[in-house]
Amino acid sequence: MYKGSNVNKSELIDAVAASADISKASAARALDAMLDSITDALKSDDSVVLVGFGTFAVKERAARTGRNPQTGAPIEIKSAKIPSFKPGKALKDALN
Repeated sequence: MYKGSNVNKSELIDAVAASADISKASAARALDAMLDSITDALKSDDSVVLVGFGTFAVKERAARTGRNPQTGAPIEIKSAKIPSFKPGKALKDALN
C-alpha cells in the first residue's frame, strides 16, 4: 500500500477513514485522541499495551559525558526520559 515511502498524518487519516468507513474529520479526531491518550499515559510514567501491536513505554537514559563535535571538549549530557516502542508478536509476524 505505502511501499517505499513514509506515511504522513494526513495519509494515515485518509487510510483510517476509508478502512472504518467514517469521515476524514472523525478519523482525524480519533487519531488525535489516541495520540493524546498515549502521550498522557507516558507523561504519567504508565505504559500503553496494545495486544498484538506493541507496547509504548518510558525509559530512563542515564547522564553521560559526550564531546562537542566542533571543539572536542567534553560536555555533560543530563539524564532524560525517552519514549520507546516494543513491537508485539502479531506486528512482527505481519512484517515477515
